[in-house]
Amino acid sequence: MGADEIELKFLCEPQDVAALLAAAPVGAAETKHLTAVYFDTPDGRLKAAHISLRLRESGGKRVQTLKRGDGFAREEHEAKVAGDTLDLAMPAVKAALKPAQRKALAPVFTVRVTRQQRTFSYGGAEIELALDQGEITASDQRRDLCELELELKSGDPAALFALARQLSVTAPLYLSFDGKASQGQALMAGTRHEPRRHDKAPLRRGGTTGEAFQTIARNALVQIAANGVVLRETDSQDALHQLRVAVRRLRSAMSTFKTVAADDRVRHLRAELKWLSGACDEARDLDVFAQDNLEIVGAKAPLAPKVAAARAQAHAKACAAVASKRFRDLVLETTAWVETGVWRGAERGHKSARDFAAKALDRRWKTLRKLGHDVQALDDPARHKVRIAAKKLRYAAEAFAPLFTAEPGRRFLKTLKALQDSLGALNDAAVATTLVAKLAPSGSPAARDLLAPREAKRPRTLKAAARQMKALAQAKPFWR
Repeated sequence: MGADEIELKFLCEPQDVAALLAAAPVGAAETKHLTAVYFDTPDGRLKAAHISLRLRESGGKRVQTLKRGDGFAREEHEAKVAGDTLDLAMPAVKAALKPAQRKALAPVFTVRVTRQQRTFSYGGAEIELALDQGEITASDQRRDLCELELELKSGDPAALFALARQLSVTAPLYLSFDGKASQGQALMAGTRHEPRRHDKAPLRRGGTTGEAFQTIARNALVQIAANGVVLRETDSQDALHQLRVAVRRLRSAMSTFKTVAADDRVRHLRAELKWLSGACDEARDLDVFAQDNLEIVGAKAPLAPKVAAARAQAHAKACAAVASKRFRDLVLETTAWVETGVWRGAERGHKSARDFAAKALDRRWKTLRKLGHDVQALDDPARHKVRIAAKKLRYAAEAFAPLFTAEPGRRFLKTLKALQDSLGALNDAAVATTLVAKLAPSGSPAARDLLAPREAKRPRTLKAAARQMKALAQAKPFWR
């Protein structure tokens, strides 16, 4: 059996389980003890394809399930099995793996949970609520699990979000796009606290503009939510950086698709995303500053205490932001808008994504060439605008690349990235000047020592940016 599974998954705390169950609608309830063994090939073929394959046992009954994809809606295939071994003839398994790969499948981790489950009608929809408490084990690794799942059995998906808002009043709920398979894979690989990096959005050739925007936005939301988890648990510099990158990509996509994804919610969501980015900006600037000036801000350097104190304060601000109700609401409401927003019913969302992409990339490219035609002569604020234009073009080009021939796209992006790196180095120098003014007296030896190396590199970096800007202006657009 194959169908799309539509659900919302939230991370919650064990002490909130009773309150959440009390706040949920009344319905047919049962408690189950579930044990699921997840399988993959030795080289992780299923993981790489965003596929999970499990054999779950409950009450003596066994069900084999294959899921494909991430996020709100996933492809799901289920079949009952008689024993403890996989059914390798399952059509979905055969479609995912070659014969030799199917034979190589082996258990990789196990999930054991007690599930308190309830089914009810809410907002005209039938919803299954499941509260899972238990553990994931992989070899000698173990982690606790406490999750709330809301699965749509029938009806309007908007009902899931309405119920989530209601339950969020009772206890903190962090929307998560990582299923048990993703969590188990991270535990097994020892990457639980590693940042979630950008993963190319799987745009479909022949798809519509609405589908393209949803795919790109979902990709960014997965990255935002996952790095929020890492930041709350470890205060990782890399996770903070990747969170900011994901927010910028999402804001850029909303700008690129502003004629497609337009309704009365956009302005508020853009403002909230800007708040989240701003809450992380100072910490990221200080991280880059410290990394680029290790000989000055190292443990024994005069400015070390000031830099350390400033970084600690900035990181505390960022961590508080991703632990806040405002962050939880932002991720939930943006997801609700992407999946169920009024914009989805507009005619403009049903046009060709490829045609839209070509026009959007033309506009971004034209803007960058206009702003950066004489990049060496610009002052810092004007060059910052060029950097932002280059970044927006890169985000759009990377997002739309799957719709076009691969090799020309790679060449164009390589040139664009080189320009962005040079503009980024110049911007870091400008930011460093501002930071130094806060950390050291103007004209002091410490200030001079910090700024002198950057000033020495500035002429060479400006020439490189001008050369790269010229190369980009003369490059052949891969979308034409």
